[in-house]
Amino acid sequence: MKKLNFIFAALLGMGLNYSQAQTPKGSVLIKNATVLTVTKGNLENADVLVQDGIIKQVGQNLSAPSGVQTIDASGKYLMPGIIDAHSHVALDVVNEASAPIVAEVRMKDMVNPYEIGIYRALAGGVTISHAMHGSANVVGGQNATLKHRWGSTDPADIIMQDAPRTIKFALGENPTRVHGRGNNIQPRTRMGVEAVLRNGFNEALQYKKSWESYNAAKGQKGNTVAPPVFNERLQTLAEILDGKIIIHCHSYRADEIYMLINVAKDFGITKLVFQHTNEGFKVAPEIAEYTMGASVFADWWAYKMEVYYSTAFNAAILQKNGVITSINSDSAELIRHLYHEAAKTQRYGGLTDEEALSMITINPAKQLGIDDKVGSIEVGKQADLVIFEGHPLSSYAVPQMTFVDGVKYFDIKADKDDQRQFVSATEMVEPVYLHTEEDHQCLQDVDAYFEAFQGAFLDEKH
Repeated sequence: MKKLNFIFAALLGMGLNYSQAQTPKGSVLIKNATVLTVTKGNLENADVLVQDGIIKQVGQNLSAPSGVQTIDASGKYLMPGIIDAHSHVALDVVNEASAPIVAEVRMKDMVNPYEIGIYRALAGGVTISHAMHGSANVVGGQNATLKHRWGSTDPADIIMQDAPRTIKFALGENPTRVHGRGNNIQPRTRMGVEAVLRNGFNEALQYKKSWESYNAAKGQKGNTVAPPVFNERLQTLAEILDGKIIIHCHSYRADEIYMLINVAKDFGITKLVFQHTNEGFKVAPEIAEYTMGASVFADWWAYKMEVYYSTAFNAAILQKNGVITSINSDSAELIRHLYHEAAKTQRYGGLTDEEALSMITINPAKQLGIDDKVGSIEVGKQADLVIFEGHPLSSYAVPQMTFVDGVKYFDIKADKDDQRQFVSATEMVEPVYLHTEEDHQCLQDVDAYFEAFQGAFLDEKH
């Protein structure tokens, strides 16, 4: 028996070692850089020592322990790894559009570590992304926070296992179009969106109560009460009510943003982040008081009706009103230059370097609940770092090296020249239309437009 226990323990130990080997931790000394800590000011000609994936020292004239590589970053800038609070990189499918509430589905179950977008993001200095469910549902699926460990073959290896759980909500046109106009079920209007939320949470409260009653009774002598039927959808909603899951909500208009704030207050929900938030500037004090902040576009709007009223000053107005504000991409292309997007807040709002850089580092970290681990250069934090040629907020800035947990995953000089040209096997290719009969181009691509939006106005009364 002792021999069997010994063998089992050995196998278990091998399994643990294998698991640890899947997420390598690096050691490196980066010297003579201008270190942009984000939270502790800027340090000129400073060094950062990383050991086993953790920042151990920040200062000057540091020496590398035996066997630790030294990188001379003279004339360059070192900043924390960029964090994208709204992304779909490494996801092959993002919408479970079968019902208004699908809280039971999880993005971590279909993460694709081979997605070339991970490497392209690293080339833009992005070390962490928030892989989100789509916006077809009022309550969508659970998201996954990813560490961009390019080259990993196990999906679990690029998931940030110590990050809090998050879930996607969506308001406005998307769920009303998919379910109301698409399937003729609630919600068909913005009022219906609120009703779906309140009905769902009330049902979750009843579900919680049934389990509480059962747990209280099962220990009593002679008890014959059967347990309630487990329902993962309602269980997830109950865990939102208990503060175990952070809501990240797709939203545009001020009225719907304020509506969800009121719903959250009524149900005692405090862990709420708004995404997109184009009209957030109209209700900035309310967002600052009642939520964990807003993750916005720098200057995207007018691509559909509910986003026509916006301003490039949105991020700055939110920031000045005390909102934890981040700049996100929601795009496999935009994610590569989020540092440029952050710089736009200086043109539209006059934010300082620290305020602008916070919007792509410590602020999204706070919104994801990981600011104790990443988002700034501080001793004890995980060593997600980027070396820039030129200040990151300059239009001439170019990332040189990107590190995740102290491991270098991008090097502009050492990587293969054609690395970023690899094509994703699941990337959508737009259809090509050939027109041979018409000599003019006045209706060019109109057929593609109507095919894309053919269901948008079905059954509408004008």
